[in-house]
Amino acid sequence: MGIFSKKQKIVTRFAPSPTGFLHVGGVRTALFAWAYAKQNNGKFILRVEDTDKEREVEGSVEHIMESLKWLGIIWDEGPDIGGPSAPYFQSKRLENYKKYARILVEKGLAYADPYTEGELEKFRKTAEEEHKAFLYRDHRPENPPVWDGAQALRLKVSQIKSYEWHDLVRGDLKAGPEALDDFILIKSDGYPTYNFAHIIDDLEMGVTHIFRADEFISSTPKFLSLYDALDIKRPEFVTLPPIMTPDGKKKLGKRDGAKDILEYRKEGYLASAMVNFLAFIGWNPGDEKEVLTVQEFVSLFKLEQIHKAGGRFNEEKLKWVNREHLLMLSDDDFKASIEKYLSNAIKNSPLYHSIITKIIPVIKDRVSVACEVGDMETSGELSYFLQKPTIETEKLLGKDNSKESTKIHIEKIVEILGKISEND
Repeated sequence: MGIFSKKQKIVTRFAPSPTGFLHVGGVRTALFAWAYAKQNNGKFILRVEDTDKEREVEGSVEHIMESLKWLGIIWDEGPDIGGPSAPYFQSKRLENYKKYARILVEKGLAYADPYTEGELEKFRKTAEEEHKAFLYRDHRPENPPVWDGAQALRLKVSQIKSYEWHDLVRGDLKAGPEALDDFILIKSDGYPTYNFAHIIDDLEMGVTHIFRADEFISSTPKFLSLYDALDIKRPEFVTLPPIMTPDGKKKLGKRDGAKDILEYRKEGYLASAMVNFLAFIGWNPGDEKEVLTVQEFVSLFKLEQIHKAGGRFNEEKLKWVNREHLLMLSDDDFKASIEKYLSNAIKNSPLYHSIITKIIPVIKDRVSVACEVGDMETSGELSYFLQKPTIETEKLLGKDNSKESTKIHIEKIVEILGKISEND
């Protein structure tokens, strides 16, 4: 049983960090969160988690928004359009985090971290020598200094206990007391940690369902201890299966060739095909159908059909899905999708506009991705249709190079071709 009633408005979010390009893993998370909100007439929020300034990459926010817009994943609130919970950049919400930090301090559930990095390293080394896991709570200061914002602030876990929780994909989960520790809420530079900021943001934005990757399962007990400390309701957790490398041996990452999602757009993949392909990595509607429009996917999407096990990223399958979506296009839309990959020499041909629509069925049957029409042009397949042939007269002449001999040869060829046609 979830804690949210059916009458409560569904609110989901996608909260990327602007540390580089967006690849398929992040896009699939955004896609599922968006589809669930859209299906339930809910709200989908885009929020930028930009508190790690050292790793931030210039232009990432614009890239993220462009990527989502290309795929039709449109947010109801976000950094570019605002909303009732603005601002949607964490770096502009610092006072919000300090407000909740002070609440925890007043409740005796947070304290200033007095230790230097060298002292912490000593604690870690001692734990290692004793073959024990390092836990900061084993070294809590008895009389911590008053927190004035200049030091890091840590949560004081008040109850060292086991935690149980329900995940809408993974089912009932639990973790022992060893998973709990006094983690940092606000760093000494004044910026909050992810563990703290996302919980405050989700609370203030009314997020009901959190779609996230499976690596966050191990951190969930820490999140639960903070929900308890602030006496707030838990949202619903929706843990998505990982997207695996083609061999299925590990999770797909940038180091494994995960491309910038917009690279696929440059290559001529259709947005509808990419949505279709990603939807089926970790989800299935329960039948044999493999080709869906975006609208069909949204209408069929159900949380209980999300898989627990990871799915492989297979570019050959993506090509197949894209070919199916190309075949679904009208001739005019197909023409528009391939034109950017044709040279000016072809497009400026006198025959182009009169012939191109007639040969679209031929082209459609030969390409899986729009950029492949460039290969057809290079190989000469298109020039047969769109460029007048150059006839070398000497190759038509007979052995004696006379017009009479050539005429006889051509008439003989016409006669042979005529007989072939009659036999057919």
